[in-house]
Amino acid sequence: MMIIMEETEKVRTGVQPLTPRIRRRRLNSDSKWGLLMVTPYIIHFIVFVLGSLLASLYFSFSHYDILNAPQWAGLANYKKLFQEPVFWKAMWNTVYFTILFVPLQTVLALILATALNQRLRGLKFFRLAHFVPVISSWTVILYVSDAIFNPRFGMANSFLLKIGLEPQKWLQDERLVIPLLVMIAVWKGIGYIMVIFLAGLQNVPSDVYEAAEIDGAGVFRKFMHITVPLISGTTFLVLILSTISTFQAFEQIYVMTGGALDASSAGGPNKSSLVLMIYLYQEGFTFLRMGYASAIAWVLFVILFILTALQVTLQKKWVHYE
Repeated sequence: MMIIMEETEKVRTGVQPLTPRIRRRRLNSDSKWGLLMVTPYIIHFIVFVLGSLLASLYFSFSHYDILNAPQWAGLANYKKLFQEPVFWKAMWNTVYFTILFVPLQTVLALILATALNQRLRGLKFFRLAHFVPVISSWTVILYVSDAIFNPRFGMANSFLLKIGLEPQKWLQDERLVIPLLVMIAVWKGIGYIMVIFLAGLQNVPSDVYEAAEIDGAGVFRKFMHITVPLISGTTFLVLILSTISTFQAFEQIYVMTGGALDASSAGGPNKSSLVLMIYLYQEGFTFLRMGYASAIAWVLFVILFILTALQVTLQKKWVHYE
């Protein structure tokens, strides 16, 4: 019966039907071409990603200063790491930075995205204006921040003097340096998170809001009981990205605390803004303790893995997917 149907189809269309043998031949040909296309990426991954990971793992158990061959040291780097007060100082600064940065940026970006999701004139301009800092380099941000927070001629101290208050050292003050770095980082990165939230908000069905308005729901109730639950998946993505980015924060702190001029001075006064990535960079590329720096990198990897796994586990209780 199958043969009769294939012959009938051949006569009707004039096209040779695909037999299982021809299908297998075409599939094998497509597989070979697909494998050929991805071969450059596979080579890149094996050599530069997987190879680098395995090399750094080996270095973390070795004494290695780049200039000489690595010497096996077992757990010596990790023992030294957990006994080093500077490491715990950097760990606390990183956690403190994360605790301030992640909630502040998430909440402000969501509020801003909600405001810019309205159908009003000129919103494209405001969206662009909030995204400009994202594409600006940290060198540009440094000059802008210095014009504001420079202890001698910055606008912030000029304003304080006008209202009768004492000028501050700002980024040179141990108490203020991390909150200020967080504020600057939020200003620079909020546009990117805003765009992610905008994408989530535009996927919320409008008829849900219309039904809520008919039931007499106000703006706040619609936001809390409709918007927030329906974009919980987007919020979860934002929390994951923000947490990882803060634990890997390097460029903004390095540039803003003087690392561009002197790498050993990055981290602010009395190491008050020294975070794990700055500590790793100094140990590996300033003091050439590459084995010790590799141990810091793997401890950071384990911390991020645990935090991400914890967030994925907890998201089952509050994230709602349509």
